[in-house]
Amino acid sequence: MGSLPHVVEDCFGLLRLYSDGSVYRNPDVPCATPLLDDDSVLYKDLIFDSKRSLRLRIYKPSSASLKNLPILFYFHGGGFCFGTFAYPHFHNLCVRMTTALNAVVIAPDHRLAPEHRLPAASEDACLAMKWLKGQAMHGNVENVDPWLIGVDFDRVFVLGDSSGGNLAHHLAVRFKAGSTELAPVRVRGYVLLSPFFGGSVRTKSEQEHPCEAFWNLEMYDRFWRLSIPVGSTLDDPSANPFGPYSQSLAAVPLDPILVVVGGDEILRDRVEDYATRLRELGKKVEFVEFEGQQHGFFTDHPFSEVAGKVIQRMRDFILENSN
Repeated sequence: MGSLPHVVEDCFGLLRLYSDGSVYRNPDVPCATPLLDDDSVLYKDLIFDSKRSLRLRIYKPSSASLKNLPILFYFHGGGFCFGTFAYPHFHNLCVRMTTALNAVVIAPDHRLAPEHRLPAASEDACLAMKWLKGQAMHGNVENVDPWLIGVDFDRVFVLGDSSGGNLAHHLAVRFKAGSTELAPVRVRGYVLLSPFFGGSVRTKSEQEHPCEAFWNLEMYDRFWRLSIPVGSTLDDPSANPFGPYSQSLAAVPLDPILVVVGGDEILRDRVEDYATRLRELGKKVEFVEFEGQQHGFFTDHPFSEVAGKVIQRMRDFILENSN
């Protein structure tokens, strides 16, 4: 008789990968954040891909007309291995952005690793954007969702948080500036919040700041081992946008990008390097660092003082790129 499968990766006891490839997920993911559910925002859930049973959540201001409101597409974090829009901290952030930015927020889910390794999540993000295209093409006919009738499909902004920021980058490259592939939807810009990138060569902040209050470098490496294709490395194109195997972005036209990071993040230098390299290629990129902040500072505390400053910068970015 052969030996029983053994654990090869363990994420907080909530996700275990076994030697035979099987996966255990604890159905009860603890979350200390209370769910915000007041009268300021209305929301509902839809299936955007029935084949994969992928859902999204639409948020709209309860006190405003939808006419000409911009759309903010929000891709949540979770290291590609965890997460759904229903997690309280992701939900609360969407509530905050809906009211503060006076926008319709759409938060899609994606398949999770290691059951579905990258680029599965990127493929699902593309499907979500194409779902929006389908809604825009229907106009005012019966099969468009009533919550999207009258919104401004010409002013769509894509926001990604952590691993969602990684997805936002790949969407920016996939749906290039000036592309008509999503028409009549027009993406005006991308906001990357502490995007989760990797690479085989360690940055200074990865070497000198190996541990934040919660996150550490070993955790990040574990998420990569669970999410990138089997046999790949941290220089896989899914992880490292400027790695030796990645597509050159020199000739790729990109929409404007706002990159945000906390000054005390392990990812800080890698994120700055990403923004710097894009600027050197002539792309319209703004890099904003919030001193003393750690990973998740905006998502985990969306009503904090510093989150208000992020919201203000996002509002400015939307206004600057709406014409």
